[in-house]
Amino acid sequence: METQNFFILYKPKDIVSGDFYYALAHKTPASKNEIFYLCTADCTGHGVPGAFMSMLGVSSLNKSIIEKNISQPHEILDDIRNSIIASLNPEGSDEESKDGMDCVLCAFDFENMLLHVAASNNPLWIVRKGELSEYKPDKMPVGKYGDEVKPFSLQTINLQKGDVVYTFTDGYADQFGGPQGKKFKHKQLEEKLLTHHNLPMDEQKKTLGEIFDQWKGNLEQIDDVLVIGVKI
Repeated sequence: METQNFFILYKPKDIVSGDFYYALAHKTPASKNEIFYLCTADCTGHGVPGAFMSMLGVSSLNKSIIEKNISQPHEILDDIRNSIIASLNPEGSDEESKDGMDCVLCAFDFENMLLHVAASNNPLWIVRKGELSEYKPDKMPVGKYGDEVKPFSLQTINLQKGDVVYTFTDGYADQFGGPQGKKFKHKQLEEKLLTHHNLPMDEQKKTLGEIFDQWKGNLEQIDDVLVIGVKI
């Protein structure tokens, strides 16, 4: 039996969630080969308001990728931002909505071993031969945030066999717990991923889930949690 080459650790704070993941294999008329899109997203709010934003995020992704055939992640995020702002700020409305999402949008070109990435507020990590590289995000949400709207930037990564690509929302690192009731933090998450990246993907998921639960202890989960790993 072939071992699974990915894991999704998904722990909503409530029954419904503001964190969502989106996966789609799609071939545009302009492209020679199929691209695998993976989005790891954190919408404003959790529970029902967050779930509403998640639905808007998923429908905007479908529209940009499937209907409009936009292929590059940064251009997809630019388009989604326009869709979200237009949906939440109908003409003539007095109140301005700044709701939106933070996300990492990956476009895997497995045939050419390339990964194209656009990221909003959350980074992407790759562990290669025991070393972790961080690909920093644009410091702006996919939504309304100020007067000047800058385009999202594109990062292209040459993949190697054995690479493990990690994307995540902030819920895991922001969870309070441990002996002093402090935040878990990204540094500790980085250390755990480096320690366990050689495990089979389903075991990584199990271990990360156990580490989170032990850290949280009896404290309340403060946010939706989403961590995704993809082994090349």
